Amino acid sequence: MRLALFQPDIPQNVGAAIRLSACFGVPLEIIEPCAFPVSNRSLKRASLDYGPEAVIVRHDSWDAFLASPDRAAGRLLLFTTRGAERLDRFRFASGDTLLFGQESSGAPDAVHARAEARICIPIRPQTRSLNLSVSAGVALYSALSATGMLP
Repeated sequence: MRLALFQPDIPQNVGAAIRLSACFGVPLEIIEPCAFPVSNRSLKRASLDYGPEAVIVRHDSWDAFLASPDRAAGRLLLFTTRGAERLDRFRFASGDTLLFGQESSGAPDAVHARAEARICIPIRPQTRSLNLSVSAGVALYSALSATGMLP
């Protein structure tokens, strides 16, 4: 199981994702470019004291992410408000990568096209969306629980 962020906009969400990576023992992949300067110092600041416990992999681009050896195994699952399948009805597998788009604009059509499944987290119809890091936490916990991979 892996967690991936596509060109994130908000450093605090990356920090929260680093904490998820550390607490649940899953790698976090950051697909650049990001909307803020990404450096080891900024990641350390965003992750507080969780950084040493997290496995963070940075990719220079979407193409570099797709070419990564880790992409050879497992499915690429995109979480989106335009999702076709509900989180509570989806069957996860241990090699899945849970991918989240930009906070401001989601994922572009090219990312949607590469995903093997598009998943939505059901919320009340009068609301627009959950925060990115909240969505990542809900999705990651659900996937780890469903596959028996919780720590």
